Amino acid sequence: MKQQLLVFAFFLFCFGVSAQSNWSAELKTVGTFSSPRATDFNQDGIKDVVLGTGRLEFQACDSAMIALDGKTGKMLWRNSAQDQIFGSPALMDVNNDQIEDVFITGRSSEFKVLNGKNGKTIWKFDTTFYSNNGKKRWFNFYNPQFIHDIDEDGLNDIIISNGGDIWVPPHNPNRATGRIVILSSATGKLLAEAEMPDKKEIYMSIAIRFDKNYPEKSKIIFGTGGETVGGNLFVGDVEMILKGDLSTAKQLATSPNKGFIAPPAWVDLNEDDVEDVVANAVDGRVMTFDGKTFENLWTTQIADTEAYSSMGIGYFNKDTTPDFFVSFAQGVWPELSWTKQAMLNGKTGKVEYLDSLGYYQTSSPIVADLTGDGIDEAILSVDYQILDSLSRKTFYTTLYAIEFTNKESMALVEGLAGHNVSSTPLLTDLDNDGFLDIIYAHGTNPFKTYTFDGMRVNCLKTTIPMPKKLRWGAYMGSFYDGVFRK
Repeated sequence: MKQQLLVFAFFLFCFGVSAQSNWSAELKTVGTFSSPRATDFNQDGIKDVVLGTGRLEFQACDSAMIALDGKTGKMLWRNSAQDQIFGSPALMDVNNDQIEDVFITGRSSEFKVLNGKNGKTIWKFDTTFYSNNGKKRWFNFYNPQFIHDIDEDGLNDIIISNGGDIWVPPHNPNRATGRIVILSSATGKLLAEAEMPDKKEIYMSIAIRFDKNYPEKSKIIFGTGGETVGGNLFVGDVEMILKGDLSTAKQLATSPNKGFIAPPAWVDLNEDDVEDVVANAVDGRVMTFDGKTFENLWTTQIADTEAYSSMGIGYFNKDTTPDFFVSFAQGVWPELSWTKQAMLNGKTGKVEYLDSLGYYQTSSPIVADLTGDGIDEAILSVDYQILDSLSRKTFYTTLYAIEFTNKESMALVEGLAGHNVSSTPLLTDLDNDGFLDIIYAHGTNPFKTYTFDGMRVNCLKTTIPMPKKLRWGAYMGSFYDGVFRK
């Protein structure tokens, strides 16, 4: 056991050594809820970083979407928005210039597609055109997913959820019905839409299990409700959206007082080569369902918590079933002050690790085998506070790695002044040197936890070999789609 701990500590020591190729980019007047993605925009052979930013709600921003040079952190381009861009980018080349373009979303019905080469707008979703003379309202767009080519223009199209009326008081159940829509990836044209079968709102980014033989039958997971309003978890398919009717979607679970917000995932738990469903309920439950029958496999309650973040998926023990790591808020909204972390055995749902690291925030864990022993580690953003002699708080943010064989957790980097609200780090290899890089973002105000008056994006180069299989390296997984690939 001592030797294993020494190996873990050695990797983390090497990880913490600074290098000239590390960089940080500081933006002084914005903050972020968005999680970074990486692709090569300037065609220099090094992946660049893209994410959303913004100011306080309802405030316009000229740098609401930014791309940073992966080599230096210098800004490559920026684009504006009328409100916060909280979504995490999806990437696909739609203008046939061999450079991936950026699909990104946010509050006040913001949904833009940006030219990856220069950041200029290719299209923006036209809420006025699709308002039916003011009779139809549009709300927040969440993370988009790509599906098959619906409009037969040679490009995969988009499926995405829309909902969440900010003007309704927290405990008022009379809320606008959410919807799932299908859009043309080339133009933003509305191709199909369907309202939630329970007529409730939606905040969840959907996850899709693609069926290459019958793409219309590709399964989608979606959930309704919120922090103070009950909701339901459903599974449907793309064909239901195309027909404009989700009434036959199967209800998997219900929650009378809290809903379903965090993105779900598809992962094969019973080794039948069909991905099963895993989802977190706001009321602190982690639930799994068979991907064929959609019967419940197991449900685990994390006591005294609420879930606003998604799960990290990996192999945290020696069996062949993927396991889950979650970081939930402690308390009841809006009185949430700390977090609780748990690792759940994917086969049984049993809690095999429990901890309480850090002040409340909603970023999700990521996963990689840092030590090369075949057992994955979880990596998560952790915020903490320090009190001075006059009991004044100063906030700091860092990254932790958790090794499950010996149940050890260690800080990966020295704490930086500030606080991370919800940005999930990204594991990647920007320069293809064979070593792991971590991209992470956070606010820089050391005295407040919810601020949009300054942020940093950090690139940390490590000496950890890039895993051949990066298990779960970003928000909604290494492929950004909520599907765990064995």
